[in-house]
Amino acid sequence: MVADVDVLVVGAGPTGLLLAAELVRRGVGCLLIDEHDRPLSWDRATVVHPRSVEIFDALGLAGPLLEAGVRQRMARIHSDGAVLGEIDLALSGSRFPFNVGVSEEVTEGILTRHLEGFGGRVTRGTRLVGLEEQDEQVMATVRDKAGERTLAARWVVGCDGHHSLVRTLAGIEQDGHAIEEPWAVFDAAIDGWPHSHEGNFAYFDSPPIILTALPGQRWRVYVRPSAENSDLVADASLTLKRYLPDAAFSAIANPVRFHCYSRVARQYRAGRLLLAGDAAHTCSPLQGHGMNTGLQDAFNLGWKLALVSSGHCAETLLDSYEAERRPVAQKVTDMGDEMDRAQLFLDAGQRLQRDAAIRGALSDPVTRHQEATAEAELDIDYRSSPIVIGSASDAGVGAGALWPHHPPAAGHAGPDMIAARAGHMAVLVAGAACAPESLADLQRAVARHVGGAIVEMGFTLSAHGTHVDGSDGLDPALAERLGVEGLALFIVRPDGYLGLRADERQSEALASYVAALGATSPA
Repeated sequence: MVADVDVLVVGAGPTGLLLAAELVRRGVGCLLIDEHDRPLSWDRATVVHPRSVEIFDALGLAGPLLEAGVRQRMARIHSDGAVLGEIDLALSGSRFPFNVGVSEEVTEGILTRHLEGFGGRVTRGTRLVGLEEQDEQVMATVRDKAGERTLAARWVVGCDGHHSLVRTLAGIEQDGHAIEEPWAVFDAAIDGWPHSHEGNFAYFDSPPIILTALPGQRWRVYVRPSAENSDLVADASLTLKRYLPDAAFSAIANPVRFHCYSRVARQYRAGRLLLAGDAAHTCSPLQGHGMNTGLQDAFNLGWKLALVSSGHCAETLLDSYEAERRPVAQKVTDMGDEMDRAQLFLDAGQRLQRDAAIRGALSDPVTRHQEATAEAELDIDYRSSPIVIGSASDAGVGAGALWPHHPPAAGHAGPDMIAARAGHMAVLVAGAACAPESLADLQRAVARHVGGAIVEMGFTLSAHGTHVDGSDGLDPALAERLGVEGLALFIVRPDGYLGLRADERQSEALASYVAALGATSPA
């Protein structure tokens, strides 16, 4: 039976929107449904981290995002009336060394227009009510104003949030727990604010508060309420005035209380049903990684599901999605749990130890860099992935790492020429010790793969300022970081990560990589 649609995506939040756009731009038939009749007018998520900004940039969306938001260049942490230290995002190494503060519905609007630019759309007022998985498709029952109907989809992806019906119908359980202490949030201006507006400010006092910068000199204020019916603004003011006696919240909007969870789905796939975003994982809002982790889920899953849906790769490729992304979600939830517990310490001795640990971490150059990299979400690699080929301990950038981004020096080639692609990119790097005949042989071998379903493009770069057979000179800073002396082949995946690094036997390694993807047709 022919399916009505290749992929049904349930839920039009940031994860579902990005996933649908990634599928549609690759020519995959995709239906994106959402139960709401219209986009939400306000949502509490605010922070887009540097790695997510890099993804937006690859898609040509960084401009609208930066125009809509405010740059948060640092995070300053306070406790017991003093500053404990700062996380400076300039240390992260990102070419966007800042978070972008923007309310989630604005991010959704940018992604919606991006999807529509490829001819896709959100089918609103449509609720999923049932799923029946068959051998080669899923029968999905949906309900809208006209009633119920059943459609056939080859794949269904639940991007439908923490209470995901797709996850429930798939029979996938979660590990984790509810976060007992509730949160609350409101938007406000702060009269008498003396510090920079380009940052986030955390106060580990009682009650704890977090201020995240928004456009228009406004703030989103997160607070742990002091009681079930307490005045949220009074709660937050109690802590703020300990540091700034003359400051006051004003122009209050959108006050709301909410409960959080720290949970990860035990599996991300059950047959033809997959999970992404909050359907797969939820975490403490302390570090703002929830939405961003979902965006990276979508960017990881999109190219894989497109290759499988198009028949170019076997279904086994989808197993790498869980293998790569679930450990990231587990790391995020574990870190959130640790910070959540530390934030709520009431014992004076525990608080002193916590504050000393934070001071020490943010005063040491090594750990300051690590904290900035983690905040930027640039500490993620896939070296343990079943589809990554090559050693992660090679000199320079190893397999599974994110392809480095350096602004190219004048007259040199650099990776910032790389935008989002439908397929992989082959990069041959010839070092000073490279034999010209070896380069020529490898260029011919790679050329046989370029232009196929998997490898979209390829080019040659030469390190150490040399130009071999007309190849482009490589930016010396990047050449040093890559650490190539002879000849190396890099395969850059569509999500920007290195699927392959081969410093020897490159042709065989390339064949092994294509095979690992489960290619069902010539590359």
